[in-house]
Amino acid sequence: MRAAILGVGFMGWIHTLAYQRSQTAELVGFASRDAKKRSGDWRGIQGNFGPPGEQIDVSGMNVSENLDGLLSDDSIDLIDVCLPPHLHVDAIQQILASGKKVLCEKPLALSADAARSLLETAAPGQLMVAHILPFMPAYRFLVEAQSDGRFGRPITGRFSRTISPPDWIPDFYDPERVGGPLIDLQVHDAHLARVLFGMPTAAHCVSHKQQGVPKRYETVLDYGSPAGPDELVPVVSLAGGVIDSPARGFTHGYEVSFEQATVRFEFAAYNDDSTDTIALTVMHNDGRLERPDLGEQDPIDGFVSEMDAVAQVVAGGPMHPVLDAQLATDALAICEMQMTSPRR
Repeated sequence: MRAAILGVGFMGWIHTLAYQRSQTAELVGFASRDAKKRSGDWRGIQGNFGPPGEQIDVSGMNVSENLDGLLSDDSIDLIDVCLPPHLHVDAIQQILASGKKVLCEKPLALSADAARSLLETAAPGQLMVAHILPFMPAYRFLVEAQSDGRFGRPITGRFSRTISPPDWIPDFYDPERVGGPLIDLQVHDAHLARVLFGMPTAAHCVSHKQQGVPKRYETVLDYGSPAGPDELVPVVSLAGGVIDSPARGFTHGYEVSFEQATVRFEFAAYNDDSTDTIALTVMHNDGRLERPDLGEQDPIDGFVSEMDAVAQVVAGGPMHPVLDAQLATDALAICEMQMTSPRR
C-alpha cells in the first residue's frame, strides 16, 4: 500500500514512524501548509507518548502544500488524514470523491451526524478510522477474548483514561474545533466499549466542565433492563479527562469481567520519565491467576499493526472490524449521549 499523510502534527508523526516499520505499507508523500515541515524538519512535534519529531528524509516523496497535490497523484492508494478534527469532514469528502481510500485518525468527525454523512458517501471498504486501542497488546487481548469466547461473554467493564493539560493542542476545549476530552480522548474507550459490549441506549454522566464541555467525567452506560431474572445486562463505566497537574502525562486502564474471568490492566507515565504498570492479569473464577506475556510494549508497534491491517483492506481484503467507520460513528454517538445526559 502506498500512503500519503495529510497534516503533519503529532499523530502524523506517529503514523510516519509506523509506516517506516511496516512491511506492507509505505509512506510515499505528505501535505503540510508549513514550509519548514515540507523541508523535512519535524523537530518541533511533541505529544504525550513516543519520541519527539525528527528531521526526516523527504527525497523521492510527494511533498505538497495541500490536499490537491496528493489527490492528483495516481500512485497514491490511500490518504491518511491527520488534520485537526474540525477539518476532517471536508478533507474526507474530497478524498472519497476522488476514489482514493481514506484512513482518518480518530475522531472521524466532531459529531455523529457529520460522521453518518461520510458513511453515506463512502463506497464499501473506502473509509477506515484509526482507533488504535484494539491494536495495542493489552487491549487487543480483550478484543480477541471477546471474539473467541475463551472466557465467555463480557458482562462488566470499567475503563479510564486521563491526561495532563494538553498544551500541545490549541483549542482543545473548543467544541467546534477539537471537542474536548470526550471527543478527543474518551472516544477511544467509547469505541472499545462498543466493540466489546454493543451499543448502549443511553449514558448517565457527571462532570466538571471547562468552556462548556466535560473536563473530568464519570459515566455509566445504560444497556437497558434484563429480559428475565437470569439475564446479565452489561454494566459499563467510563472515567477520566484532564487533571490539572503536568506531573502525570498519561494514564489508561481497564477492568473487564467476563462470565469466567476478570481481566485487569493499567499504565501511567510521569514527567520524570518514570512509569507505573499493573501488568495484564487474568483472574479466573476458579482462583487461578494468569499473567500473559505481551512482550516489549513499544507503543509504536500497535500503530504498525494498524497500518498492516489497513493495507490488507486496500489490497482487496474484507473490512477489518475495528477499522469500520460505523463503529467510529457509534463511538461519537456514545460521547454525545454523555454531553446530553440529564446528570451532566
